[in-house]
Amino acid sequence: MKLFIDTADVTEIREAAALGVLDGVTTNPSLAAKTGRPFREVLDEILSLVDGPVSAEVVATDYEPMLDEARELAAIHKNIVVKIPLIFNGIKATKTLSDEGIKTNVTLCFSPMQALLAAKAGASYISPFVGRLDDISHDGMQLIEQIVEIYNNYDFSTEVLVASVRNPIHMLQSALMGADVATVPFKVIMQLLNHPLTDSGLKQFLADWEKVPE
Repeated sequence: MKLFIDTADVTEIREAAALGVLDGVTTNPSLAAKTGRPFREVLDEILSLVDGPVSAEVVATDYEPMLDEARELAAIHKNIVVKIPLIFNGIKATKTLSDEGIKTNVTLCFSPMQALLAAKAGASYISPFVGRLDDISHDGMQLIEQIVEIYNNYDFSTEVLVASVRNPIHMLQSALMGADVATVPFKVIMQLLNHPLTDSGLKQFLADWEKVPE
């Protein structure tokens, strides 16, 4: 399973990239706003740090303006994947962009039928939001299981990109279900890395080493 970081904070991206396990980056307008910097400036810096897919989202909701934004973003760098909202015009735009060879990440997916339409339109990635479903008392991971099964049934090439990941359990379940990608906040990456038994074991090893005669 590929690991993306879900942030526009270049400090977090730099730290995650230093681990050598980062495969890509996803951003969105909310994450970009948190930086307080011009988005193009931030995007260029992200592209210099990570050699992998970098998702950048359109903000237009009408078909033609959406295509204009998407083409402009895709022209910036070969690693750009254009995020498209899962709305009527978004699916139309995804089909057009797919035909033009532009990679897309269809975002804000909350049902398996939405995911089916996105795949049929040629989306490169589908982003189901598991945490937001959990927030309203729905099982977000059940959605991942359903999408993975549907895509496997019909050999769709669209990759399942698990988004709105809140904790390591989401990551574990995603990997067990066969999701292609999970995009996670920096704090969750750190949670994946840490374990109290690792810490206590290392502490004991170092304490014992002090007892070894020189």
